[in-house]
Amino acid sequence: MTESPLTEVEIVEAERELGVTFPEEYRAYLREVSAGGTLSRLERTGRSWWWAGNDERRRGLLATPFPHPDSYAEADEEQTAREPQPEAFEDDTAYRTAWRAWADEADRFEDLKTAGAVVMQEHGCGFSTLLALTGPLAGTVWWDGRATCDRIVPLSLDHVSGARPIAFGEWLEHGSWALLPPDWGPPLSPGPVVHR
Repeated sequence: MTESPLTEVEIVEAERELGVTFPEEYRAYLREVSAGGTLSRLERTGRSWWWAGNDERRRGLLATPFPHPDSYAEADEEQTAREPQPEAFEDDTAYRTAWRAWADEADRFEDLKTAGAVVMQEHGCGFSTLLALTGPLAGTVWWDGRATCDRIVPLSLDHVSGARPIAFGEWLEHGSWALLPPDWGPPLSPGPVVHR
């Protein structure tokens, strides 16, 4: 563990500057274990507090409640169905203009899918573990698998009967790979994120 824990004063300052209240299990981790360690480091940057490796342009979305993926599934399908097709346009310039406008809208929509969350761990190949910080799902941990399957899924101990998203403290005990749905690769034995 290379990152020292934060003081309560630093945590309160970070929450105030970021406009959020951290879930209690994450606050305890920051205060008792580390400001980062194997997780994205919460640090004071030139501008304010932020997480290393997270895109600072997402700061404005942090206070927006993290949405459950089921809440936007229909809108996602509608967005995809609206993608302009070349044959619907008289020339390539008109098609490219329409497609660029659609792609910009799609990018904004993708950003909203992770509003209210930060990347806790990067796993390579576009995969990451998200911690929801705001809204009804605050304190739960999610797998961002959009790089290959366009899905964000809950990390869970029980994907068979409802896939209740796991809480941050539980996630620390198991790690992301052991909590993925069964169809996401071979089952792995639980391994803690942080060895204590």
